[in-house]
Amino acid sequence: MVIKGLQVDNWTETTHFVLLGFPSRPAFQFLLFSVFLVTYLLTLAENLLIILAIRSDGQLHKPMYFFLSHLSFLEMWYVTVISPKMLVDFLSKDKSISFNGCMTQLYFFVTFVCTEYILLAVMAFDRYVAICNPLRYPVIMTNQLCGVMAGGCWFCGLMTAMIKMVFIARLRYCGTPHINHYFCDISPLLNVSCEDSSQAELVDFFLALMVIAVPLCVVVTSYAIILVTILKIPSAQGRQKAFSTCASHLTVVTLFYSTTLFTYARPKLMYAYNSNKVVSVLYTVVVPLLNPIIYCLRNRDVKMALKKTVLCNRSGSGGDEDFSS
Repeated sequence: MVIKGLQVDNWTETTHFVLLGFPSRPAFQFLLFSVFLVTYLLTLAENLLIILAIRSDGQLHKPMYFFLSHLSFLEMWYVTVISPKMLVDFLSKDKSISFNGCMTQLYFFVTFVCTEYILLAVMAFDRYVAICNPLRYPVIMTNQLCGVMAGGCWFCGLMTAMIKMVFIARLRYCGTPHINHYFCDISPLLNVSCEDSSQAELVDFFLALMVIAVPLCVVVTSYAIILVTILKIPSAQGRQKAFSTCASHLTVVTLFYSTTLFTYARPKLMYAYNSNKVVSVLYTVVVPLLNPIIYCLRNRDVKMALKKTVLCNRSGSGGDEDFSS
């Protein structure tokens, strides 16, 4: 028998949480399991294919695709932090998660979300340099600078998550709290704390403001300048070509920022309602699935590289010679 709590100084120290997930009848639970399993496997396959295509095709060894490979790698782990536990809970009556497991899931989830915010801003800056300073682009966006910027994204994500966890993990959670969510997120955890969490909320708000607002300003500023530059191009064909180079990224930014801002800009008590679970599914399941599709549909170079990668894997050796141009 699993002991759910330990009595410490008149407090019941929490060793487990219960994730309420999506309460429904068993038949519908199995349907949800099937849908989310297919979505998870497709997301992993899509992003892995993009990484392999970028690594194998010399024409994609450019800053834009270097950052895209980091985004794909990030999103493979981003969905893996949440989906396996969610899939198990669909088929299991025991929906508990250990305290350490919950904090670990939260740490990596926050790391990947914060890293993605900053990485999308870096990708917007890359598009700004490519379109507004095309002649200086190779000089500015060197391999060294790209490596430093990508590493900086991961470092900021890891440090932001670590600071948040210092304040959230030390809160007291009485008994076996029931979290009205399908994974361990900050606001639901703050909701079930049985002591004053105002300090943790303040730290979370300040860091969220920095991680969301600063990259968002970079994205908005970059695309405002890009838009002005594109409108100055005399030919319609030139404008269309310039815009096509950043259309995929702009679509991905819009999807990710709009869904996450809807969730994290709202008070923690809103997590008492099931509507936030639906919105959370959008940015934890749907957006990572759509991102590779968006980049493939809008980018001819990526489509060609993917075609080479898939066909070469099927035919074995000699595929590169057949499809090189």
